[in-house]
Amino acid sequence: MSFDSVKELLELSNKNSKKIWELVYEDDYNERNVSRKNSWDKMRAMWIAMKASSDNYDGKLKSHSGLSGGNGLIMREYKDKCISGSFMGEVMAEAISVAESNACMKCIVAAPTAGSCGVLPAVLIPYVKKHNTDEDTIIKALYTSAGFGQIIAKRAFIAGASGGCQAEIGSASAMAAAMLVYLEGGTNEQSATAMAFALKSLLGLVCDPVAGLVEVPCVKRNVIGAVNAVTCADMAMAGIKSVIPPDEVIDAMREVGLSMPSALRETGEGGLAATPTGLRIAADMPGLGE
Repeated sequence: MSFDSVKELLELSNKNSKKIWELVYEDDYNERNVSRKNSWDKMRAMWIAMKASSDNYDGKLKSHSGLSGGNGLIMREYKDKCISGSFMGEVMAEAISVAESNACMKCIVAAPTAGSCGVLPAVLIPYVKKHNTDEDTIIKALYTSAGFGQIIAKRAFIAGASGGCQAEIGSASAMAAAMLVYLEGGTNEQSATAMAFALKSLLGLVCDPVAGLVEVPCVKRNVIGAVNAVTCADMAMAGIKSVIPPDEVIDAMREVGLSMPSALRETGEGGLAATPTGLRIAADMPGLGE
């Protein structure tokens, strides 16, 4: 990837009078040495798969462990009663549904990881439904999110094993926030600000999967990431600025991740995984408690 920082991405965008999605799109087909159509079609396929991960959700299905399944259906039935409103209710329902689909071994889009797969579709699907957004705009929004995700991956990490859940749900939330600002007609700088808000709001989030499975608390953390993205996009669109520049936020996330003990980085040895209930669940799992 050609971009080392958000600052560089913004400078190139302003210098060439281009949106972020255009630069990321051009970088993709040039770096992979494919046609423009190939790049566009691949991103379109991602969108189709995201929709399918939601459309094919089965609320009656349970994961092999029995820890996940059914909550997406519960949330879908409750969404219009949400204190935060029906739109946020749909966001929450989609996040749980897609994350549960992952736990039940159904097709999802790792955006940027399987453990955080519910965040982007959770904000994008309800938004598209509400605004009847055309497909071209959706693809451009996904390129925007991908650009910020690539920079986070390059400067820090996106894996829970490397930097805790801040690297997974935090990165996904940051990508989604930047994407929402683009969809709302915001500036490149506002997308970068939303990304910074979202990432620093989840700074320090540990990865502590119960029994080592990407289910508890992972599924519900997708909800937090999605809701966080919406609020951070709104703050950026309102004109609120981030005191800490986006690149410094990413670098801080990296330093926080590196300072985390291994027990809090996807090993299932600390945090919620080490609670009495967490240990009991692990002990009851065939092959895990031995």
